[in-house]
Amino acid sequence: MLEIKNLSCSVVDNDISILNDFSLTIKEGEVHVIMGPNGTGKSTLAKVIMGHYKYKVLDGDILIDGESILNLDVDLRAKKGLFLCMQDPISIDGVSNSEFLRTAKNSITGSKTNLYSFIQDMEQAMRDVCLDSSMMHRSLNQGFSGGEKKKNEILQMKFLKPKYIILDELDSGLDVDSLRIVCENINNYMKTNKDCSLLIITHYPRILEYLKPDYVHILKDGSIQHTGDINLAFDVEKNGYSSINNLSGDDSFE
Repeated sequence: MLEIKNLSCSVVDNDISILNDFSLTIKEGEVHVIMGPNGTGKSTLAKVIMGHYKYKVLDGDILIDGESILNLDVDLRAKKGLFLCMQDPISIDGVSNSEFLRTAKNSITGSKTNLYSFIQDMEQAMRDVCLDSSMMHRSLNQGFSGGEKKKNEILQMKFLKPKYIILDELDSGLDVDSLRIVCENINNYMKTNKDCSLLIITHYPRILEYLKPDYVHILKDGSIQHTGDINLAFDVEKNGYSSINNLSGDDSFE
């Protein structure tokens, strides 16, 4: 279980809160969605959960299975099962896709992966996400299109086998076919790993046609203002956030 309790945070050089008394509990196998206007703290939430160095926690806590992770570095949080599919994945020149992934997997598992079996598994996984096998040997995300970068994030997910997956605007930069492919891979992963939980950060409900949420939360002024089911997301798309008080949700959610 991933628990965020009364979390307030800001950027390192500023004490003005971006998230304010934010609370959310995500249980095993659940799919949660965060939506909200620009600048309300959606991507900040993802980065703070992962321990990004540009943000500091002013109050509250983040716990995995009852244990606080606030004092853990990013790599240790990853070993706890956290995985962030970034909105704009970084490129690393000189480090091949396969080198990066094999090193990351070795770090997560604590043992060396057999090279031959790793290459076979990677080739199959690349076919699953419809990436050309030549990208295995190219520098990480170097020269990749926006869609290829997102597919590469899902490739990493398949190998690192996280328990808590955060998708930060996965649908941005994806065409219709690519969105279907990455969502099919996520759904297949979650069917195989039934204790896995998913937190989706998005502006549009299109992705929710593939990744069916248990809860949709509206983030405003740094905290959850409204919670409902998938219909809440469609209401937002139709009516906008300005009509939030009239949307079909459940404010009693905890």
